[in-house]
Amino acid sequence: QVQLVESGGGLVQPGGTLRLSCAASGFTLENYAIGWFRQAPGKEREGVACISNSGGATYYADSVKGRFTISRDNAKNTAFLQISRLKPEDTAVYYCAADQIYPDITRVVRAGTGPVDYWGQGTQVTVSS
Repeated sequence: QVQLVESGGGLVQPGGTLRLSCAASGFTLENYAIGWFRQAPGKEREGVACISNSGGATYYADSVKGRFTISRDNAKNTAFLQISRLKPEDTAVYYCAADQIYPDITRVVRAGTGPVDYWGQGTQVTVSS
C-alpha cells in the first residue's frame, strides 16, 4: 500500500522545538521531492517548505525562513520538518506531500495547493502555554 504517514505532532509550549516526520511506504522516497504544508483552522492550506529528491535543493516560504528546517534521510525513506521557536500561530495540521518533479512541487508549495503524486493524512501541531 502506497502511503505517506506524518508523525511527531503534539502540544508544545511557545518557544519550543518540534520535529515532524514523513514516512513513505510502498514506494521509494528517494525518487520523490517532498513538500510540507500546513492548514490552520479557518485558513487555507499554506506551503511552507520543500526539498529535492537528493536533498541538495530546498525552498522555504518567507513566513517560516529561519525557524523551519526541511531534511530527508533517503536510507530511512523518511523526510523531516524541524520547527524551532514555535509560536501560537504555528498551530495547524501539518501535511507532507511527494512528487517526482521538484520544480512542480515547488510551485505547489508556493501556491499552497495543487496536484502532487501523494499526500499524507496530516499531523496536528498545537502551540499553547
